[in-house]
Amino acid sequence: MAYLTFHSAGESHGRGCFAFLEGLPYGVPVDLGFINAQLARRQLGYGRGGRMKIEKDQAEVLSGVRKGVTMGAPVLLAVFNKDFRLETAPELFCPRPGHADLAGHLKFDAPIRDILERASARETAARVAAGALSRLLLAQFGIEIRSHVVALGPVEVPAGFSPAWEQLGQADTSEVRCLDAACEGAMKAAIDEAKKEGNTLGGIFEIVVQGLPVGLGDHTQWDRKLDGRIAQGMMSIQAIKGVEIGLGFRAARLGGREVHDAIQYDAAVAGGRDPAAAFRRPTNGAGGLEGGITNGAPLVVRAAMKPISTLMKPLMSVDLQTGEPYKADIERSDFCALPAASVVGENFLAFVLAQALCEKFGGDSLREMKANHAAYLEHLNRPRGGGKPQGGASDASE
Repeated sequence: MAYLTFHSAGESHGRGCFAFLEGLPYGVPVDLGFINAQLARRQLGYGRGGRMKIEKDQAEVLSGVRKGVTMGAPVLLAVFNKDFRLETAPELFCPRPGHADLAGHLKFDAPIRDILERASARETAARVAAGALSRLLLAQFGIEIRSHVVALGPVEVPAGFSPAWEQLGQADTSEVRCLDAACEGAMKAAIDEAKKEGNTLGGIFEIVVQGLPVGLGDHTQWDRKLDGRIAQGMMSIQAIKGVEIGLGFRAARLGGREVHDAIQYDAAVAGGRDPAAAFRRPTNGAGGLEGGITNGAPLVVRAAMKPISTLMKPLMSVDLQTGEPYKADIERSDFCALPAASVVGENFLAFVLAQALCEKFGGDSLREMKANHAAYLEHLNRPRGGGKPQGGASDASE
């Protein structure tokens, strides 16, 4: 079984952010222009701070690519920092509530600076670089990912707001990546108000994935269920505090008839190019996953981002030198990074999905993966029918 892995390295004000991927098959076309476009998207958004005016993120390939394709060897991508002052950056002594400052200081017996440099969301530059490369692999199998913001601070899109796939492609035209025009203006006003108050805002973004084949993920062990792996991936992004798939928390407040998706079969389209076409669901409450396995419907993932921990009008904290009450330190930051977080979410979800794809169709080369994929689709496309329906009750309890 092929296994794709990712590790990042680097500090907020260190030499740069680095993405190390191992397990990519030989022959994946590497488009640096596409990777850099994803990095540029991560730097946009209403409410960003001064750091984004300094950095102009560009990825460089340090290993694993030759003549524009992956070599089947580990790939190392670098996003170098312009704001490189790790050795001279001032020490902090008053930990910021909500940040890793105090917990990290106590755990490692280390200065706050040595904690925050690695805990910083600057690390997501490496995630986006790795995710963008993963998207290039997914694209070879017709898999696409888009996202939009559905809530920012007190402002939320209307219930039932569900943009079409084509509309989702226009999210970047909004500074807050919201596709509801009225909400877009209200969200920007909320950020302006937070900025005046020295406050910060979070919110919720939604990611939609099309083109996933049936069968990614596995029901047989806890750590192979794709929904659990997606949740881990999303929750590992800085400031993400909640993840939903499909109806998510709404499903807990509804009856089964309102939650689960009826299954229909159309023998007329069986054996066609799309194996999911014969099995249809008029709804998608499951969000594309059942039992930890993709079911052919669009994957729908939402993630909740808390407000950024650094406040321009800080909360009270403690001076670690004296033990006396004192205001928390201030480190240059954003007022709202939710639009950027949605881009990070898109790209890191791409890595999680590419990992599952490599496991399912694993091969040493892209050509071998595609052959395995084609054989699997042919297997799925076999016509069904001719027998009597099999049904009846079974014991579904524990």
